[in-house]
Amino acid sequence: MKYTWWIFQILGTLVSLFFFLFGIDLITGAYTLKDPFSFIMTFFSASFVITISLALMITFPVKMIRVFRHLNHPEHKKEL
Repeated sequence: MKYTWWIFQILGTLVSLFFFLFGIDLITGAYTLKDPFSFIMTFFSASFVITISLALMITFPVKMIRVFRHLNHPEHKKEL
């Protein structure tokens, strides 16, 4: 398998980790807002960012594990 695929998966995981931490910071910052409308909009947007980033943070490693197991499977080594 090409090395660029692995690099892309690792970078995707790191970017999703960054956005997860950004969402956590955003949701904690929402509680300091005085305006109720701004609080609701910031809270729900931060929740959306956290949800998407968590889904991607799970997806990228799962794909890497599945490919790694497939490459190390004994039947796959016989074909090479």
